[in-house]
Formats: sequence, structure tokens, C-alpha cells
Amino acid sequence: MKDFINVIRRFAKPYMANFYLNVFFSVLGTIAGLFSFAMILPILRILFNISDTEGVVVKMSMPETEGIRAYFEAAGDVIQNNFNYYVLSSVENNGPIHTLMFIAAILVLMTMLKTGFTYLGAFFMIPLRTGIVRDLRNTIYKKLTSMPLEFFSEKRKGDVIARVTSDVQEVEVSVVKSLDSLLRNPIMIIIYFSVMIAISWKLTLFVLVLLPFTVFVVGGISRTLKRTSNKGQLQLGVILSQIEETLGGLRVIKAFGAERKVEDRFAEANNKFRRISNRMARKRQSAHPVSEFLGTLTIAVVLTYGGSLILNENSSLSAELFIYYLLVFYSIVQPAKAFSDGIYSVQKGMASMDRIDEILSAENTIQDKKDALVLSTFNKDISYENLSFRYDADWVLKNVSFNIKKGETIALVGQSGSGKTTLAELLPRFYDVTEGALKIDGIDIKDVTMHSLRSHMGYVNQEPILFNDSFYNNISFGIENATEEEVIEAAKVANAHQFIMDTEHGYETNVGDRGGRLSGGQRQRISIARAILANPEILILDEATSALDTESERLVQKALENLMKDRTTLVIAHRLSTIKNADCIYVINEGEIVEKGKHHELMDKKGAYFNLHEMQVF
Repeated sequence: MKDFINVIRRFAKPYMANFYLNVFFSVLGTIAGLFSFAMILPILRILFNISDTEGVVVKMSMPETEGIRAYFEAAGDVIQNNFNYYVLSSVENNGPIHTLMFIAAILVLMTMLKTGFTYLGAFFMIPLRTGIVRDLRNTIYKKLTSMPLEFFSEKRKGDVIARVTSDVQEVEVSVVKSLDSLLRNPIMIIIYFSVMIAISWKLTLFVLVLLPFTVFVVGGISRTLKRTSNKGQLQLGVILSQIEETLGGLRVIKAFGAERKVEDRFAEANNKFRRISNRMARKRQSAHPVSEFLGTLTIAVVLTYGGSLILNENSSLSAELFIYYLLVFYSIVQPAKAFSDGIYSVQKGMASMDRIDEILSAENTIQDKKDALVLSTFNKDISYENLSFRYDADWVLKNVSFNIKKGETIALVGQSGSGKTTLAELLPRFYDVTEGALKIDGIDIKDVTMHSLRSHMGYVNQEPILFNDSFYNNISFGIENATEEEVIEAAKVANAHQFIMDTEHGYETNVGDRGGRLSGGQRQRISIARAILANPEILILDEATSALDTESERLVQKALENLMKDRTTLVIAHRLSTIKNADCIYVINEGEIVEKGKHHELMDKKGAYFNLHEMQVF
């Protein structure tokens, strides 16, 4: 329960007013319920024709007493004697039928108050429950968007999706929806126990002796349920990962005839999840019968012990008061069962909360410094100074140094895995430099805010990232207050306007999931139009034409030339024909610069660049 309290403390703070109102109305509802039970006693008196007022006197003032227990016993006598006196007097003066009708009316009134207060408690609890779930989802999403790319390279996408979706849903169903039960039922139990103590502290003490056994049994099952639930959520993450991989690689699966293989693999994972779910459901379903059996067992023992007290001639506990005691005690059984069910649900949900906390507590290694500067302008150059970088143990880049002056176009070429893309992704701080420095206008990029740094940059990569939205919203993505004229002009410069207008709804046409309704060249030109609209001073092009056919490459290359005018550009290219006009070309091999120069200079050297060029020509 400690973990549960920590979760509530973290997310319920903005909704404490709702919490206190729920407690307030829960107390009122419980008190009204006690008064409604008390109406049973005069009804029994009337039905059993107990009309003798002998020994029943009106005590309008409290006697002198010593001690708290004696005070409450005296107060109870005053209330009970006065109530009995007026009921019996009403029977003698007005008749039993009229008195019974009057008591029944009071019973209805008290029940109405009880149910009304209970509803108001739930009414004010609902905003707290829904608010916690909303804030939890927002917190997770904000955390995910703030984490560096390295974090996601170490995680399965399906597992991350499972934590954001099914784990949050499990917390909502199992933890948050149990809040009302876990808050209201303890209040009811405390008030009922207080009344039971006031009626007979000996009998109540006997009841308390029986409770540790019940708590031990219920607690043991709850602990095993949490462990099983954690295994279930982990397995669900495996299933979602397989689904995500299958949808992403469906063409490869069909091309190699591997449908049966992936189906068997999924069936095995799904069957394992079913077995875990069976164990989890059986343990959870045991909550109600176990608690009900233990409650009934306790009532039977109390009934036997209480009956022996009444049959004792020296007992101060009357038969009708014992019946009221049993009513109050039996009323504890339902909130106790609901409370135990709530504990089961919380233990199941806390396994999901632990998985969510793994994301929320993950360290974000790339953050702004407290005194970070705002990079307002870019005036001179970008410099890589003795820069080295590694993901884990192996160095990806080793002591790389070069300079990009404002307005220049610099190209990086080399074999796959040589470190070209890593060099480019260090510039917008997708990753942080391990050794050395990367500076803009002489300022280390670690000393400026990431937002101001990236606001000067545009990024066009090999696989264009489009969203399941309209052309207009994809082009204007991330650009505030973009006008329709500006979007259309950006599309024209990117050679995209014509094919957009050929679609059914023009700029309002949906491009499909990841731009699936478009060809590769069309997707890339939309991505370029987005970069043109952003109007960045620094442009990063990561093999923007390598996956295109000749005609699409021609159109995209023309769009890129329009985009690169008067901009500082860092180009990563496999097709060397696209970078012949670069101001300087750096050849990267195994994380080091092995050659540099203009296209014709490198061709004259007949070195690594020449060999790459000749292989492409061949």
C-alpha cells in the first residue's frame, strides 16, 4: 500500500478539494446509515408488542461521570432511554400502527440521506479519478517526447506502446477506480467499529482478535497477485512488439513465405499470456469468496459469543441491542469485502504502475543547463573540434574536426556505418558529444537551449516522416501561424503543388498512415516543403534522394536545390552525383575523416572518394 499512497500523493495533489469533499460526504452517509439501522429497534419493539414503559425514564441531563468510556456509556443511556420512552409513549397514545408508520417514514428519510450523501461522495470523487488518469497520460507522453533517441534504441517499440496504453489502462481500471472504495470503506469501518465499541467493548475486542487472521490470508493472496500481474504486463509488451514488427515487415514476411513462422511465434506468446491471465484472474476471483467466507465465519463466532453474553443474567447487553450490534457488524462486512477487493485491484494495477515508473524515472541525459543561453542568431560558422562519440563501448567517431562556414554546403560521404549520420545528428543534439566539442559561432551547443538551437535547423532524412493528416497540416507541422499562401508557396518551391492539387480535396487530402497513399518521391517533396516553410538557416539532408527512382530523384533534387539556396547545408549522400557542387566533401571511414576537398580535387587524388565514384559509375 506504500506504493499506492505514493502514486496518489504524486498525482492527486491538484484535486485535494475533491478528496476532502468525498471524505466529508462519506462520513455523513455512514452516520445516516447508522440512524437508519437504529430504526429497526423500535420496529421490533412494536412488532413484539413491548409496550411497558416501566423502568424507562427520561434523562434530560448528563450524570457526573469519570473517564471517557463512562461518559460515552452515560450518553448512550440518555439517548436510548429518551428514544425508547417517546416510542412507547407514542404507542400508548397514538397506537402501534401510527407509530410504525412514523418510524418507517424516518427510516425512509435516513436511507434517502444515506444514499444522497453516498452519491455526493462519488460525484466529487469522479473528477479526482479522471484527473489522475489524464495527468498520468500527459506526464508519460511528455516524458517520451523529451527523452533522447538513444533511449528508444534500447527499448522495444511494442513494449513502450504497451506501457503507454495497456499499462495506463490497467492503472485506471485497477488503481484509480479503487480510490473511492479505498477511501470511503475505511471511514465506514472506523465509524461502525466505534459504534460497536460503544455498544459492547468486550464483544468488539473479541472481534478484533479474529481480524489478523483475515488480514494475513487476504494480504498473502494480494502479494502473489502483484507478481503475476507484472509477468502478464511484460508478456503483453512482447505481444504488442510482435504485432508492431509484423505490421512494419509485412512485405518481407509475405515475400519469404514466413506467414506460418510468425503466426506460430505469435500464437506461442499469446498462449503464454493466456496462462498468466488465467492465474491472475483466478487469484483475483478468489478475493470475494475468501473475504465472504471469512466474514461469515467471523459473524458466526460473534453470534455464538454474543449469545452467551446475553444468556448470562449479569450481562448489560440486551437482546435488541445485540441485534443492532449484529446489524452494524454485518454492515462492516460489505465495506470490508469491497476494501479487500480494492486491495486486490490495487496490487494488480501497481505492477503496471511499476512499469510506467520505469519510464517516468528514466534519466534524461540530454537536457538544457540551468543557465543555458538562447541562440538568437547564426552569424559565422559551425565547428566540430576533436569530436569523438560512442553509443556503448565501441567508438563510432574518433577525433573528428572540420568547419562549416555560414552559407557553405558541406557533404559527408562514405560506406554505411562509417558514422556520417551520427555526425549530422550530433548537431541538433539528438545525441551528446562524448569527447571534444561542437560549436556554433564559438558557443558550445551544450550551453544553449535545445529549442533555440533546433529552431535554426531543418531536417530532411532518407525516410520522410509524414503524419496521418492532410497535406496542409503535414507541411505546416511545427510552424505556428503559417498562412495558406505560405504553405502553397513552399509546396511550389518543393515541386509538390501540382500533384497535391491533382488529389480529390487538394491540400485538405489525407496522406494516410506515414504517407502511405503517396509515392516515395511525393513523400520526400512534402518533407522538403515542410523544411522550406520552416525557413531554417542550417539545413541537414540525410540521403534525401538515395531511395528514389531516377525521375523522382530529378524532381526532388531540384526541390533540394531550391531549398539549399543561401543556406548552410550539411549533406549526407551515397549518390555522389548529387554533391558535385558542394564547397567541401569529407570522406568518412570507420569514424574518421580520411579525405577532404572539392569533387574534382578528390577525383584527382584517386583515393577513397575516387574508388566510391568509380564503383557507382560502374
